[in-house]
Amino acid sequence: MVTPVMSTYAREDIAFVSGEGVYLVDREGRRYLDFGSGISVTALGHCHPHLVKALQDQAGQLWHVSNLYHIPGQEKLAQRLVDATFADSVFFCNSGAEAVEAGLKIVRKYHDATGNPDRYRVISFTGGFHGRTFASLAAAKKEAHMAGFHPMPEGFDQVAFGNLNELRNAITEETAAIIVEPIQGESGIHPADAEFLRALRQTADEFGLLLFFDEVQTGVGRTGRLFAHEWAGVEPDLMSSAKGLGGGFPVGALLAKAHVAEAVTPGSHGSTFGGNPLAMACGNAVLDVMLADGFFEGARKQAQVLWDGLTKLVDAHPGIFSGLRGQGFLLGLQCEIPNRDVLRQLRKNGMLAVVAGDNVLRLAPPLIITERHIEEALGILEKSCAELEKDGEKE
Repeated sequence: MVTPVMSTYAREDIAFVSGEGVYLVDREGRRYLDFGSGISVTALGHCHPHLVKALQDQAGQLWHVSNLYHIPGQEKLAQRLVDATFADSVFFCNSGAEAVEAGLKIVRKYHDATGNPDRYRVISFTGGFHGRTFASLAAAKKEAHMAGFHPMPEGFDQVAFGNLNELRNAITEETAAIIVEPIQGESGIHPADAEFLRALRQTADEFGLLLFFDEVQTGVGRTGRLFAHEWAGVEPDLMSSAKGLGGGFPVGALLAKAHVAEAVTPGSHGSTFGGNPLAMACGNAVLDVMLADGFFEGARKQAQVLWDGLTKLVDAHPGIFSGLRGQGFLLGLQCEIPNRDVLRQLRKNGMLAVVAGDNVLRLAPPLIITERHIEEALGILEKSCAELEKDGEKE
C-alpha cells in the first residue's frame, strides 16, 4: 500500500511531539529518556535554550540568500572549525551523505589538479557506512543497501577493517585515497585501533594518497573530544562532519587541509541550501556550548560513569548482553538475544536507543546527561533485562 509519506523506513509505531533536555514526549503524553539522540544528532539534547534562542533570533532576521553571496555566519563557523581542528578550509552542505559526496569528488579533483588524473580509486573498509548516495553506497559496498540500485559507480575497492597488509596490497597506481570511520557505527560500534589510524596516515603519505576520515557520527563531541581522530593524535587530509554539528538542524561540512582545498575552484562543487543563515546560527550555537571551558571534560567524566555502570550490567546479565564496546557516548551493547527485542522492552519502560549491525544495541545519549540520567538509564536497562530473562524462562 502506498502512503503519502514514502515507505523508505520501517518506522516504530510512535510519534513524538515535544522534547526537553534528554527527554522526548509522544502524542499520548508519555515521556521517554532519549539515549538515541535522533541517531547521534541531538548532541545537546532537545530544545537547548541557547540553540533555541540562536535559531529564533536568526529566523527573525534572514533565512536564505544562497551561496551567490557572502554569509557572515558561515564565515564565522568556518573560522571556528579551522581554529579548532586540523583543517584550513570548510565546505558547508546539509547532511553527512552530502559531505562524504563532496569529499569523494574533491579527492578526484585534487589528483586531477596535481597532474595525476588517473588516480581516482578510493579504498574503503568492510563494515563501513558513508551514506545513501550512489558514491557513498559504492564505497561502503553493503549489499543490503545496494540491492535494486545496480550498477554501482566504479572506482571503489574494499579491504578488511583493521587489516593494514590487505590495505597496502590493494594500493595501485590508480589509488587516490583511503576513507575510514574512526568508529564504525552502523555495523555495530567497532572502534579502529589508534595504531591502525596512525598506520593509515603513514601509508597514505608513503603512497601519495589522501586520508579521508568520515566523522559524520563520531564527530562533534560524541567520543569526548571535538572529533574522534584526535584520540589517535593523527590528522586526515579531509573529513566529513554532520549530525551533531547543527544540534538537530540539518548541517553538514567537509573540512580539508590547504593542499586539498586549493584544488577547489568556483563551480567545481556547490549547494543551494548549504551553509544558509539558519543552519549557521545553529552550528555556531552548538560550538558556543561545546567549546566552552570544561564541557568536554565534563562529558568524558559522565561517559566513564556510564561505561562503568554498563560494564556491571553486562556482567550481571550474560544471557542478554555479552559485551560492551565504543567510546564516549557512542556505545554498543552486544546482545545475546535479538537486539530489537531489547529495544522494544526498553521502549516499554520509557527509554529510547537505536539498533546497529552485528546484533548490537547502540547507546548515543546527548552529551549533556548527568549522573541522575545515567542512573535512570541503568535502572531501566536493569528492569528490562530482568523482564526479558523472566519471559525467557516461560518459553
